[in-house]
Amino acid sequence: MERHSTIATKFLVISDTHNLDFDGTPSGSQPLQPPIPKVDVLLHCGDLTEVGGVSCYEKALRMLGSIDAELKLVIPGNHDLDLDQEYWGTHEDDLEDHVLAVDAMTGRLADEARVSYLTEGTHSFTLRSGARFTIYVSPYTPAFCDWAFAYERNEDRYNGPHQVANAVTSIATKPIPDGVDIVMTHGPPKGFLDWCPGGYVGCDNLLNALRRVRPVMHCFGHIHEGNGIEVIEWKKHPAGKSPPSELDAVHKYFEEDPIENPYPEPFVWKHGHGERTLAVNAAIMTQEYKPENAPWLISLDLPCYS
Repeated sequence: MERHSTIATKFLVISDTHNLDFDGTPSGSQPLQPPIPKVDVLLHCGDLTEVGGVSCYEKALRMLGSIDAELKLVIPGNHDLDLDQEYWGTHEDDLEDHVLAVDAMTGRLADEARVSYLTEGTHSFTLRSGARFTIYVSPYTPAFCDWAFAYERNEDRYNGPHQVANAVTSIATKPIPDGVDIVMTHGPPKGFLDWCPGGYVGCDNLLNALRRVRPVMHCFGHIHEGNGIEVIEWKKHPAGKSPPSELDAVHKYFEEDPIENPYPEPFVWKHGHGERTLAVNAAIMTQEYKPENAPWLISLDLPCYS
């Protein structure tokens, strides 16, 4: 294929819908409700449910099926307990419910909804428009309160053995590769849209990987209080020299004056690949588990091939 410039591509980014009622009944306090603008790509960053369960996944799939998008990419989150085989195997007597949960997210109803349930790793897609992108996804977050898809804070899922920080062990079987366009994780990086009453709870190791990869966009949820967007500008350092700390590598906008969500209009992101990353926390639920946060509709210029 031959590349021809770029093409504007609309992404609807949502997360933490937690059994959201989506029956078309108008609700003034629920921004995510029909009609939803037609988009090219739908991204769901996890926590489809409260604690898993086939009927809840089916409910989520019906919601996703009602959204008009050519491509619908979904990952689980820490609340989607039975989708995590390792977690389920250590908490239940058998794996039958895990098998049923995965079957629900990859079976007939998922096909009818045109939903692609993604496992951890890197995936590539080409749209009918010719737009092409690569996306790295991971449902894992730092461990707390015995939820699913967890790792310890001194474990790094995103960087190889020669890329980790001091006193950190790489457990990555599929580290984030250089050159990836979009990163979608369930949780945030440290210091970006990650504040909650417990403090800034994002992942240092994820931030380290983002600094290395510098994607066009990183989308996530998990921390309901953090809904919003920030622009990360990656500072330049002399070749071969690392900054004194990870946060010295970045500068963020909108910290003092957060940008208003223009939904249902798109936020148009004009990026310089490798220079800036758009961080998007798309949690629909508030801290009180009320669906009062609007989704983020992001327009990205993607390379176009024909």
